[in-house]
Amino acid sequence: MPVIAPMPAARSARLPSQREGAEETVAAGTTVDHLTETYRAHYRSLLGLAALLLDDTASCEDVVQEAFIRVHSARNRVREPEKTLAYLRQTVVNLSRSALRRRILGLKLLSKPMPDMASAEEGAYDQLERDALIKAMKGLQRRQREVLVLRYFSDMTEAQVAETLGISLGSVKAYGSRGIAALRVTMEAQT
Repeated sequence: MPVIAPMPAARSARLPSQREGAEETVAAGTTVDHLTETYRAHYRSLLGLAALLLDDTASCEDVVQEAFIRVHSARNRVREPEKTLAYLRQTVVNLSRSALRRRILGLKLLSKPMPDMASAEEGAYDQLERDALIKAMKGLQRRQREVLVLRYFSDMTEAQVAETLGISLGSVKAYGSRGIAALRVTMEAQT
């Protein structure tokens, strides 16, 4: 069974010296340790601040994380470590504003759906069909045309058409069927 040797003392001694070197490098500004402690102590309050400005949790978390990254990157410029939290708060507010601006701009740039309309070709085709139908209707006998217009365009029942024209119900049916047959023949001849 292999025995694991303890870590050499020289290696563990080097870590504090590297750490001291890092602190000396940023002595003029906020230290990494101070920023880490600020993160632990104030992450939730900064998340709450972002939640008041934004509407979804994921965006709030992103904003707070980005704020810590930016303050960490600029920690040499933070001369007074006690102001780190103020810088973080201001960064959260600014990033939240930017996120909202991007959303608003995104909504403005979204393409608006076109209303359901027929294309120009379909409209032209429909117009040609209407013109052909009107021409064919004008070629019908007067009674056939009257029955078809009242029955199908005015949406009357056969009894209402008979009463309006003063003819029998059988006559309405006969004029209607003959009129449709004549229209069918005329429309098929035009195509």
